[in-house]
Amino acid sequence: MARFEFIPTPLAGLTLVQRTAIEDQRGFLSRFYCADEFRAAGLDKPIAQINHTLTRNRGTVRGMHFQYPPHAESKLVSCLQGEIFDVAVDLRRDSPTYLQWHGVRLSERNRQSLLIPEGFAHGFQTLTEDCELIYLHTAAYHPESEGALNAADPELGIAWPLAISEISERDRNHKSIEQDFQGIVL
Repeated sequence: MARFEFIPTPLAGLTLVQRTAIEDQRGFLSRFYCADEFRAAGLDKPIAQINHTLTRNRGTVRGMHFQYPPHAESKLVSCLQGEIFDVAVDLRRDSPTYLQWHGVRLSERNRQSLLIPEGFAHGFQTLTEDCELIYLHTAAYHPESEGALNAADPELGIAWPLAISEISERDRNHKSIEQDFQGIVL
């Protein structure tokens, strides 16, 4: 029985992952990650770090974060509680979808994850209260390699489903894309 369905998105390499659950009267079992299956789907580096977050308020935006090479990372993002609108922006300079974004709803109910390849910025907006996420990263956080974009940048044009009710001062102050932004070369 297949444990995952890997669904391509309009942005090359960005993949929606549908987890399959085996259910009975006791509840369910759902495989969260399998190195062999994810390797076949393009995640060919080992998981180096796992982060767990809680965002309390509906309408909160976190992001848009990424890491520059040589510490670029792929991420597998899943919502364990609540519902979010998860967004990835293609920053790969030579990509035909450069600076395009794609968003999906992730929730505890739909058991979907977003597999975000290297060269993408990532962020999300909470659609419910008390959203818990788990992130699997192929590279450990490296502060000197961190980059970020402003989630409200009109150049990106991300259509957040709700008005932004809360955003950290740090994320609010990320720069908008400037004329000289060159993207990421992997």
